[in-house]
Amino acid sequence: MGATKLLDRGRGSRSLPLLLAWLVGILLVLDIGARLAGVEIPLAAGRTFGGSMSVAQFGGLVWNGVIVGLIFGLAGIGLSMTYSILNFANFSHGDLITTGAFTGWGAALLVSGWGLAEAGTLLLVRAASGPSPNEIGASIIQAPLAIAIGVVVAAVATVLVTVAIDRVVYRPMRDRGGIALLIASIGVALGLRYVVQFVFGSRSRGVTATDGVRTTIAGVSVNLHELTLFVVALVLMGGMHLLLQRTKLGTAMRAMADNKDLALVTGIPTERVVTATWILGGALAGVAGYLYVLERGTIEFNIGWFLLLFIFAAVILGGIGSIYGAIAGGLVIGLVHEVSLVWISGDFNAAAAFLIMVIVLLYRPEGLFSGVTTA
Repeated sequence: MGATKLLDRGRGSRSLPLLLAWLVGILLVLDIGARLAGVEIPLAAGRTFGGSMSVAQFGGLVWNGVIVGLIFGLAGIGLSMTYSILNFANFSHGDLITTGAFTGWGAALLVSGWGLAEAGTLLLVRAASGPSPNEIGASIIQAPLAIAIGVVVAAVATVLVTVAIDRVVYRPMRDRGGIALLIASIGVALGLRYVVQFVFGSRSRGVTATDGVRTTIAGVSVNLHELTLFVVALVLMGGMHLLLQRTKLGTAMRAMADNKDLALVTGIPTERVVTATWILGGALAGVAGYLYVLERGTIEFNIGWFLLLFIFAAVILGGIGSIYGAIAGGLVIGLVHEVSLVWISGDFNAAAAFLIMVIVLLYRPEGLFSGVTTA
């Protein structure tokens, strides 16, 4: 009886915060409705309920949230796959994102800026002074072929780095458990980050051209780089769904995620599946980094490290081990990150995103998609 009373008390102690969270959520939705309707109600200490916000402004925040969320989700797929099949949290994933960003943009600038600057300057992503991004013209309007080549190079280069790291570091340690691999991944992350810094430099710089990138569609101003990111991310996510559900490799990956020992006994080539996991995860990480810079317009050696915490939050929120959870979690984190700017400054919107993750996990610890499953 004592244990039963303790459990009931625990449930009761969680019900009040949940009720408060629902009330706050309802108030925020009503506040947005009042802002869109132009209704403003004075409160205490100069505060108001509602205000003035156009539909276009709110739509812009939602669109930005979707774009950011797609980056988190696309990068989170590889992180989630690694956890579900190899059973460790890969802290070097953020620096694989950086690797894809720099290698992809080195190729894109080389193609679009050929003859405008030295090949070394372009390959090193404008590490030294030289032509401006607008002079080079690396944009989806001025150099679509260069942008497409950059996507491919980002994926291939990151895959090569990822597989090499697995062969040298992770494969010899695979039987030592998740903690040893996690610690090793931190060392790999630091090493990879400073290799990138040594090769490409530590200077933050612009890479994409802005001339002609914005256009008007149905009366709405659209950034074509964001639209490109949206289309490419959806295509890759759809491709991952088909691979997992319609191919033998996808079936083998799902079997290994469920029970690695049973998969080995039934004749599934587990080592090949592990290699495929690294290839797919590395490719998606590299493309995510490349697309993030395409949308952002600037690049620096630690962009992946800054994104990693958000990606972990997305994966955990969605249900670590589930690629669909990674996508859904990424969209939730991205939307909260951007829409929260209605009420708070940009210095605190990251805290709002993580607060949502904490609230959800308090009442659904397994995440939105319920735990370790590749699909």
